[in-house]
Amino acid sequence: MSTELFLLKDVANLGQEGDIVKVSPGYARNYLIPQGIAEPVTEAARRRLAKIQAEREKIRRETLAEAKKLGAKLKDASVTIRAKTSEAESLYGSVNAAQILAALKEQGFASLEESMLQLAAPIKALGTYDVPVKVHPDVTETVKVWVVAE
Repeated sequence: MSTELFLLKDVANLGQEGDIVKVSPGYARNYLIPQGIAEPVTEAARRRLAKIQAEREKIRRETLAEAKKLGAKLKDASVTIRAKTSEAESLYGSVNAAQILAALKEQGFASLEESMLQLAAPIKALGTYDVPVKVHPDVTETVKVWVVAE
């Protein structure tokens, strides 16, 4: 037998705030309810769930719209990274995501974070590279990175 509960907080391996989950009666009675993590499903809880889901959907739509705007700007962006090279045109060191991010921030992309850059490995040669930038789980754009000799 299981008990149906409404989660008030995120619980690892169980669900997020606002989810309705089924758990064993002992887990509900001894842990989730006394800790204020969940409450039994009632009509009032269902109304609160509908309100939370509406708020989440509104926030999701807003963040997706912002991400699409940022993605549209990134689509046309390109950065030039100047790197020291040897006489054989090989780089001393490499170009990493932090350097690309710094160049993008100079161009006005202040909201980007290093984790958004999907650079598989540091760039170790001169040339032009396409670096994917994941600004949202549903929005990924490519930035052109030019690595030139200093």
